[in-house]
Amino acid sequence: MIGTALNAVGIMLGGIVGLMRRRPLPAASEAFFKVALGAFTVFYGLRLTWISVSGSSFQILKQLLIAVLAMMIGRLAGRLAQLQKMSNRLGRGARERMAGAKPDDPRRISEGFKTCAVLFCAAPLGILGAVQDGLSGYFYPLVVKGLIDGFATLGFARMFGWGVIMAALPVLAFQGTITLACAHFIEPFLRSRGLVDSVNAAGGLLVFSVALVILDLKRVELADYLPTLLFAPLITAVWR
Repeated sequence: MIGTALNAVGIMLGGIVGLMRRRPLPAASEAFFKVALGAFTVFYGLRLTWISVSGSSFQILKQLLIAVLAMMIGRLAGRLAQLQKMSNRLGRGARERMAGAKPDDPRRISEGFKTCAVLFCAAPLGILGAVQDGLSGYFYPLVVKGLIDGFATLGFARMFGWGVIMAALPVLAFQGTITLACAHFIEPFLRSRGLVDSVNAAGGLLVFSVALVILDLKRVELADYLPTLLFAPLITAVWR
């Protein structure tokens, strides 16, 4: 649960800094952090895919093809299940709470907690990162999410107060549960059948796609791609 713990720490640190610093970050600093975070995400996303493929050139090409095919089928399944629409619906509800926030509102502490808890727990990167952390101990996707959440909390703290810091608790419980379930139940099953690397290879490509969103290069509906993690081992098993 290293990744989830670091994610929670990022939220708390962002909230504390936001309470202490009332002025937003300069535009130049925000641009620098965005580029740095995007580069970090590209590296660790592609690195996960790279260390998950092995063998001859033909075998590596086959594994990459399976990962891409799993993404295509996963996206189709995600769209049919309307995963991104559900994620967007939660995001709209959070934005409405943000728009209605007032400094003198006695409920702003609880509203801040609920808003941040929904946003941070519903983020597709959190589910993806928690799965990767549980299957292989690769916690870097959750480090990326921790930085994103930390910067978001920095701004939310000025709006809602200290309640946003408490959002680290549901994130710790939700993502930690996914990680522990994957580590104790799913990983042994996949490991015994040699299917862990197929999930990691596809997951690395999904993490890389997050960088496209961070750098404003392409709008990726990441929630719709989450079923990729199910189809990657299934296609690998069938292809054999």
